[in-house]
Amino acid sequence: MRCQTCGDATSPEDNECQRCYTPLGQPAVTPGLPTYSVRGIGLAARIAVGATAVLYLVVALAPLVGSVMARQARADGDRDLLAVAVVIEALLALPMVAAYLTAAVLVIIWTWRTRKNIEAFPGALTTLGAGWAIAGWLVPFANLVVPARVVANVARDSLHRRFTPDLVYVWWAAWLVFSLGERLVSRLDSRAYDRLPEIPFTDAGYQAYIDYYRDSLLRNTVPAVACVIAGVALIVLIQRISAAQEARIARALPAWPTGPVWPSAPVWPSVEGGPGGEARSTPVP
Repeated sequence: MRCQTCGDATSPEDNECQRCYTPLGQPAVTPGLPTYSVRGIGLAARIAVGATAVLYLVVALAPLVGSVMARQARADGDRDLLAVAVVIEALLALPMVAAYLTAAVLVIIWTWRTRKNIEAFPGALTTLGAGWAIAGWLVPFANLVVPARVVANVARDSLHRRFTPDLVYVWWAAWLVFSLGERLVSRLDSRAYDRLPEIPFTDAGYQAYIDYYRDSLLRNTVPAVACVIAGVALIVLIQRISAAQEARIARALPAWPTGPVWPSAPVWPSVEGGPGGEARSTPVP
């Protein structure tokens, strides 16, 4: 007897498949329960997450531009260049914010669909309800734990693991470092900028701007690295989970018929004999 989920041979001595943990005799997907396609939304989410990570790196490196322009402003005595540096940073942040919001919406939708799908997988051990796939990201303090628990549940039951894959821990730890670190860095930058002279008249005033951009670049290092790690880990998780769920759902779908097979034209015996007296058959047109 073979498992209907993974196709491995099973033993009557076991109550479940030793590879995918589907109970013996159960189909890959429970009939009558809804499932959702996650291939398209998974691809869109991966693209948005990747774009967010790249654009955040651009924003994190923006102080390099500010430092160069502050040095040029000191050399030329042109204070307007300092205002231009601020405008450039703001313009670089706009695409990142748009990508971030897009990625957030797509990841939430993908998480909800994958969480609903495992309800139709025999042998899945669901923990939090599917509603937490959405609310977990929005409720304060709960968003520090719940999304990771939901994705961990989905990963275990989609990838046939007894324990949560290590990649889930890597993703969530990096995400928390990025999320909390980015907020802290933003506050520190805001306070440091408020202490700068509004209009620098001396080399010391220009040097204060140069030092600000240098320190800001250093402060951005930890959130930027964490953002890249979290983005790569999440992209891999989305790809693996989506592929596993799509393959399992496909096994439960009935094969589509190729079309009716038409009978061949009947053949009737001819009344005329052929050479040697044999009867010949003539097909009916």
